[in-house]
Amino acid sequence: MSRKQEITPPNAIDSEDAWVSVIQKMDEAYADLVHSQVEVEEKNAELEEAHSFFHSIQSAMSDVLIVCDQTGVVQGVNRALEELTGRTESDLIGTRFTDLVAEKYHAKISNFMGQLRVQPVRDCEVELIGLQGKVPLSMNCSPRNNHRGRLIGMVMVGRPLGELQKAYKELNAAHAELKLAQERLVQSEKMASLGRLVAGVAHELNNPISFVYGNMHALQRYTDRLCKYFDAINEGNSREQLRAMREKLRLDKAIRDLNSLVEGTMEGADRVKEIVNDLRQFSSTQESEKASFDLAHVIKTALHWIIKESKTPIEVVENVPDDLTAFGHSGQIHQVVVNLIQNAVDAMDSCDSKRLVLSAEVCAGNVIFDVRDSGSGIPEESLSRLFDPFFTTKPVGQGTGLGLSISYGIVSEHGGELEIQNHPDGGALARLTLPAEEPDHA
Repeated sequence: MSRKQEITPPNAIDSEDAWVSVIQKMDEAYADLVHSQVEVEEKNAELEEAHSFFHSIQSAMSDVLIVCDQTGVVQGVNRALEELTGRTESDLIGTRFTDLVAEKYHAKISNFMGQLRVQPVRDCEVELIGLQGKVPLSMNCSPRNNHRGRLIGMVMVGRPLGELQKAYKELNAAHAELKLAQERLVQSEKMASLGRLVAGVAHELNNPISFVYGNMHALQRYTDRLCKYFDAINEGNSREQLRAMREKLRLDKAIRDLNSLVEGTMEGADRVKEIVNDLRQFSSTQESEKASFDLAHVIKTALHWIIKESKTPIEVVENVPDDLTAFGHSGQIHQVVVNLIQNAVDAMDSCDSKRLVLSAEVCAGNVIFDVRDSGSGIPEESLSRLFDPFFTTKPVGQGTGLGLSISYGIVSEHGGELEIQNHPDGGALARLTLPAEEPDHA
């Protein structure tokens, strides 16, 4: 007896598998659709954020922003242009840019697109027709390209010249105030240096003045004797009487001394004149033309003033040639030299043995002047700040911190160099380098 088996029709199996495959495909398509929808929403969020970002930037710009196509039709503006023209963005979009500017600039603007193919337009002055009248703008124009790099328009950014002019005026005023303050600081430091040197300068003046004073007393005595002798002549005294009187008054010696007394008096007066001229040159606020000057005289004058004022003895080693000339403002360089020597002397206040070495030479068209002291040197952490304004290594109340800063500025303006460092054998070394002759600017 045979067993009967149930057989499923082939078409029934294929139909069931087909429905399963269709359902799977539908699930995959739905998943892709959901994924695409998420991506689209993310892109839309990024696009909205970017749009908001650029809109906030355009709204915050104080400069005028105009976006045009190739034909000069406005496609976009910012709030600054709306406020300037008194028109809304919707009113401005679609108008020609030439309608927004004065007629005399139409030809210039029409050439913008041609210029942009070569290079951007920079600082082109135009007049925009604003709500309150014509407004001058400094316009910059850049090309606008599509994703293929093709020129499809231009982007223009304009800044009202009124704001620029106002900024320039404020900048000039601030510069003038700063320059005046700098001049006052220079003069203040100069007067402070002069105040420290008063005792030495007074001693310098005292010697020739005392010499002149003594000579004038002698001349006065000789004048009295000569007057008596001439009166006796007028009264008709005999030759014997006049001879006796001449011997008694020692007129022959007086006559022999007259020339030397006058020459000595003139020499003393000339010395006083030199000292006064040096003081006037040192303290003067007037700018004079640069010229060749006697640097050796400047160095020796500054040294004499400072050494005379010093209360303790200082050994001075001077190796400065007599025929040493430099090019610049002698009064300003005098201030620098005084400052360098004074700082060297101050650095040796606490030293038992004080030794100041001054040397100068001409090298490669420059004059090099060195000032070395026997002090304790400069702390390493302070070396890099020596020329900073108001920085000083001196105790409080003994320095303004402006001397080296001002000196550095003066030397730089002269085309020279000022360096300060510790000497390997101890103490500090200040080196001043100046041009020996007028630089050839040709």
